[in-house]
Amino acid sequence: MDFSRFFIDRPIFAAVLSILIFITGLIAIPLLPVSEYPDVVPPSVQVRAEYPGANPKVIAETVATPLEEAINGVENMMYMKSVAGSDGVLVTTVTFRPGTDPDQAQVQVQNRVAQAEARLPEDVRRLGITTQKQSPTLTLVVHLFSPGGKYDSLYMRNYATLKVKDELARLPGVGQIQIFGSGEYAMRVWLDPNKVAARGLTASDVVTAMQEQNVQVSAGQLGAEPLPQESDFLISINAQGRLHTEEEFGNIILKTAQDGSLVRLRDVARIEMGSGSYALRSQLNNKDAVGIGIFQSPGANAIDLSNAVRAKMAELATRFPEDMQWAAPYDPTVFVRDSIRAVVQTLLEAVVLVVLVVILFLQTWRASIIPLIAVPVSVVGTFSILYLLGFSLNTLSLFGLVLAIGIVVDDAIVVVENVERNIEEGLAPLAAAYQAMREVSGPIIAIALVLCAVFVPMAFLSGVTGQFYKQFAVTIAISTVISAINSLTLSPALAALLLKPHGAKKDLPTRLIDRLFGWIFRPFNRFFLRSSNGYQGLVGKTLGRRGAVFAVYLLLLCAAGVMFKVVPGGFIPTQDKLYLIGGVKMPEGSSLARTDAVIRKMSEIGMNTEGVDYAVAFPGLNALQFTNTPNTGTVFFGLKPFDQRKHTAAEINAEINAKIAQIQQGFGFSILPPPILGLGQGSGYSLYIQDRGGLGYGALQSAVNAMSGAIMQTPGMHFPISTYQANVPQLDVQVDRDKAKAQGVSLTDLFGTLQTYLGSSYVNDFNQFGRTWRVMAQADGPYRESVEDIANLRTRNNQGEMVPIGSMVNISTTYGPDPVIRYNGYPAADLIGDADPRVLSSSQAMTHLEELSKQILPNGMNIEWTDLSFQQATQGNTALIVFPVAVLLAFLVLAALYESWTLPLAVILIVPMTMLSALFGVWLTGGDNNVFVQVGLVVLMGLGL
Repeated sequence: MDFSRFFIDRPIFAAVLSILIFITGLIAIPLLPVSEYPDVVPPSVQVRAEYPGANPKVIAETVATPLEEAINGVENMMYMKSVAGSDGVLVTTVTFRPGTDPDQAQVQVQNRVAQAEARLPEDVRRLGITTQKQSPTLTLVVHLFSPGGKYDSLYMRNYATLKVKDELARLPGVGQIQIFGSGEYAMRVWLDPNKVAARGLTASDVVTAMQEQNVQVSAGQLGAEPLPQESDFLISINAQGRLHTEEEFGNIILKTAQDGSLVRLRDVARIEMGSGSYALRSQLNNKDAVGIGIFQSPGANAIDLSNAVRAKMAELATRFPEDMQWAAPYDPTVFVRDSIRAVVQTLLEAVVLVVLVVILFLQTWRASIIPLIAVPVSVVGTFSILYLLGFSLNTLSLFGLVLAIGIVVDDAIVVVENVERNIEEGLAPLAAAYQAMREVSGPIIAIALVLCAVFVPMAFLSGVTGQFYKQFAVTIAISTVISAINSLTLSPALAALLLKPHGAKKDLPTRLIDRLFGWIFRPFNRFFLRSSNGYQGLVGKTLGRRGAVFAVYLLLLCAAGVMFKVVPGGFIPTQDKLYLIGGVKMPEGSSLARTDAVIRKMSEIGMNTEGVDYAVAFPGLNALQFTNTPNTGTVFFGLKPFDQRKHTAAEINAEINAKIAQIQQGFGFSILPPPILGLGQGSGYSLYIQDRGGLGYGALQSAVNAMSGAIMQTPGMHFPISTYQANVPQLDVQVDRDKAKAQGVSLTDLFGTLQTYLGSSYVNDFNQFGRTWRVMAQADGPYRESVEDIANLRTRNNQGEMVPIGSMVNISTTYGPDPVIRYNGYPAADLIGDADPRVLSSSQAMTHLEELSKQILPNGMNIEWTDLSFQQATQGNTALIVFPVAVLLAFLVLAALYESWTLPLAVILIVPMTMLSALFGVWLTGGDNNVFVQVGLVVLMGLGL
C-alpha cells in the first residue's frame, strides 16, 4: 500500500515512469531482428575438400573416413554427415547442439581437421580444405540472366563473382554468399593424348612443364642495403612468372627436339578460359541464369537484409552490360512479412476487442481509459526487455503479445473496479484509491507471480522446443510484470484523478457516450444482471450436491486424460511457405544433358500450373543432399501470393506431382518445404539407414528398397524419396602390375596418366581480372568418350618408349554408389517422406517407421533420425515436463501467498478442465498436439489460475 500511495500522491511521477517504459519499447522495436521463428536451427560447421577425378567411393575411403575419425566426438556435436559426389567434392557437415557458439565450434572442427590432413591424399592437401560456419538461413536468391541470350552461364557466373558478390557481402547482416550455376573461370588445357604421345611426352611431363613455367617470382630489388657504397636509388625488379592469357600458356615449352625445334603446349592442347566445373547448371523459368544465394548471419534482420540486397542490386544494375538483368523470385522474407503482418493485424484486432469489451462493461470514458492505457505501456514496453535479452520479433513473440493483451488489462480493471466500489460506498476518489490499493495490491502481485510461475519454467527447456517455448513464455512473463508495475503505479494515480463521485454532474464526453451507446448499454446491463443472478442460483444448487459435482469432475478429469492419448502427438505443423521443392532422379548413369531435358519439362509443368509464379531449376543438383550428381536435378516452384491464388500449397503440390508422374524418363517429385528453414529439405520425416555391419553398398540399396516398399503399403504414408543409388554404371580398371613392370612402366606414371587425362589435374594458379584462378589440365572431350579411349592412352616406360595403357589394364563394367553418404561415421542412405495428417501424425509416423525398421532391416543395419525428425525424437513429449512443473510452481506460489495447502487446490483443480476443452477442440478439427497447441495449453493454464 505504501508503495502505491507514493505514486497516488505523485501522479506525474507515475506518468513519467510509464512514459519511459513506453519510449524505451518504441526505441527497441526497430533494433529487434525480424524473423519467422526464433533462432532454433542448430549451428553447423561445414568441411569441404576436393579430389579431382576421384569417384565417390574413393573419396569416402581416402578423405571422408580420416576426417570423420578426427572430427567425431568434438564438443557439443549432435550428428555428422558426409557426402562424396561424382564431381570430386566431399562435404562434411557437423551439427552441434542448439546454443553452441558457432565460432568456437568452427575453431574446434578446424583443429580436428588439421590433425587429419597428414593422412589425406596429396592432391586434396594441395587444393586446400576449407572449414567454415554454415549459415542455415537462405534469405534471398538473386538471379542474373540474359533475356536476349547474349551472355552464357559462364560469363554471368563470373560477372557475379567479380562485380556483384563482394558488393553484397559487405551489406550488414550477410553471413555467406554462394553462387549457383556453371563454375568459376579456370584456364582449361584440353590435351590431345595422341599428339602428346607422338612427341614422346606424357601427361605428367605436360603438367610438370606448366608448373615450372607458370610460377610466381619474387625477383628482388637493386640498391637494397647493405651495399659497398651508398646508392641513390632503390629499384624493384619485375620478372614475369605467372602467365595470364591463353596465348601465354600456349607458348609454354614442353620439349626441345633433337633438331632444335621447340614443342609448345599449343602444339598438343587446346587452351581456353573456361569453367572450373561443368557439373551444375542454373535456370530461371527455363532460361539460363546464375543464382546468387544470400545467407543471413545469426541475429540479423531478415526483412532489412532483403531490402538492402534489393536496393544494392538496383544500384548495381545501372552498371550492368547490355542484355543483362536481375530478378529475385525466391525471397522467403515475403512469407515472413505476411506472417508478421498477419500477427500484427491480429494484435491490433485484439486491442480493438479489448477496448470494446472494457467500454461495454465499464460504460464510462473515465473508467475505460485507465485499463486501456495499460495495454500500450505493457505491450510496447516488453520490446525493450526482449532486445536486452537478445530475442527477435517473430511469430511466437508477437503471438505471446496477442495473448498477453487479455492478461495485462485485467490488473488495471481490478484497480478501477475496486476504486469505483469504494466511491460507491461514499469515499472520495483519492481516499477510494488509497483504500482500493490496500485491498488489491496483494492480489495484483499474486497474479503476476502465479503467471510467472506458469510461464517462466518453459524458458529453461533446451533444444528446438525449448527455444519455441522460451520466446513465448518470456514475452508473456515480461508483459505481465510490466502490467503489474503499471497497475501499482499509474492505474491508481489515474483513478484518483479521473474518477468522479457517483451523482456528480456528467461531463460532455460522458453524455456523448450515453447518447451514442446507451441503447446498447441498457439491454446489456439487464442481460448481465439476469446472467449473474442465474449463475449465483446455479452455484447455490451445486453446493448442495457436492457429491454429484465431484463425480462429474472426476469423469471430466478422466476425459482430459483420455484426450491427451486420443489427440495424436506432433511437433511443428507444415505451413504454406509460398514455394515447393521439386526434384528428379534419372536412371543410373544418365548424363547431365539428359537430366537437363527432364528438368526443363518439370519447370514447364510447374509454370503451367495455376498458382505457380516461377520455376528455378538446377540440373545436376541433388535435391536432398545438395551435392552435384549428373543424374539428379532440383526445381524450386515459387507460388503466387495468397491473395492471387485459389489453392493451398498442398493442393498445388498434389497437382504438380500428378503431372510429373507422367514423365517416363525419370522419377520426379515435388514436396512441401520444411516448416523451419534450415532444418531438413522436406516437411515430413527425415532419416538415414546406416550400414553398421559393413554389409556393403548393395545391401544398403536393398534395405532402402525394402523400407520404401513397406512404407508404401502403410495407410496414410506417402511415397518415400531417396537419392541413394548403389547401381550407377562404372568402369573397373584393374592394372596388371606384372605386365606394367615387365614393360618398364612406373605405376605412378600410369595412374597419373589416367588421372590427368580422364579426371583432370590441378596444375597451379594464374591471375586475371584482379583475381586468382585455377589452371586445370585434362584430355579433350573426344578422347574420353568410350572404353577404347582409355585403352588408347599411352605412357612412357624406362626405355623412353610409349606404351599403350590397354596392354597393362583390364577394363570391365561394374556398379557403384553415387553419391556416397556417411552418417555418424557409417555408410548410409537417405530416406524422406511424410504422412497424411488426417491419418497419421508425425509422431505416429515416426513410431511406425521405427517398428518397420526392426522388422525389415537385416542385422547390422538400423535407422537414425536427422534434421527436424532428430529434434522431435530427442525432445520427446515436452508437455509431460512443462505442464506438471508449471502446475506445481503455481500451486507453491499460491500456497505461499494464502499460507494454506488446501486453498490453492480449489484453484489448481480448474486446470484439467481447460486442458479438456482445448484438446477436444483440437481433436474435432483433426489437429495434433504440436508445439503451438502446447503453448496455447500453457496460456489457458495461466488464465485458469
